Amino acid sequence: MEIERGLIKTSAGYLHYRAAGSGPPVILLHINQQSSATYIELIEALASTHRAIAIDYPSHGCSDHIFTQPSIYDYACWIVQVLDHMGISRAHVLGEATGAAVAIQLGVAFPDRVNNLILLNCPLYLDKQTAEKRHSPLKNSLRPSDETGFPMTRTLTFMLEQDADHAPMHPTQSWMDRINTAQIEAGRERWQALDALHEFDIAASLQQLQKKTLLLIGEHFYYLRFKDEFVARVQDIEVQTIETARFCMGWEHAGEVARRLIAFIQKTE
Repeated sequence: MEIERGLIKTSAGYLHYRAAGSGPPVILLHINQQSSATYIELIEALASTHRAIAIDYPSHGCSDHIFTQPSIYDYACWIVQVLDHMGISRAHVLGEATGAAVAIQLGVAFPDRVNNLILLNCPLYLDKQTAEKRHSPLKNSLRPSDETGFPMTRTLTFMLEQDADHAPMHPTQSWMDRINTAQIEAGRERWQALDALHEFDIAASLQQLQKKTLLLIGEHFYYLRFKDEFVARVQDIEVQTIETARFCMGWEHAGEVARRLIAFIQKTE
């Protein structure tokens, strides 16, 4: 399948996207320090029924770099600018990890632009101490830098031994190459999206959400233990577990994620 690629001018410079299909639009928002390249399989899986559009955040993938710290709200505003340029008035929005936070912010701040939300492995921090506990190891040891602060590549062995929580259940070298490439593309600005997530009050934002929401959590992912917390906070949410899944479900389980997304959208229409 041929995947379209392009650049769209925004207030953060040019943002890069990948897209395919011609049906109702679904916006795909990636994990921090990654890029739209991790959604290639999901774009292909959705293209027969939807217009799937994966967007690189500023400083990520092939988008222009910015050198000030953005907020999750800033990311949501830039996504809206992309929608405006594409002539898309409303879209379904899918995001994984940090992408889930951006999707939530879109649903809260720009409800008229969002149909349904699909959240993959959404993080949940009940206080700043919890966020610090989850994020500090990433900066201290799990995502190494050289002496100048530029990202160093990692091996599959390193990921599975040191940071399995942030790897698929069965990662391949192709996946690892994409992750290493995305780290290098983000360069010294790679912490921007993680730092934005750190400052985002995701628990309070979930309580403000009034969109039909599908939450997909990997059977082996950390946040499955908070299933009841999500249900208590979101007014209209359906939580499903994807078996044999952990992180990067949009890559490893693209077909299953697409199947459940399509079924959810059809049920809510």
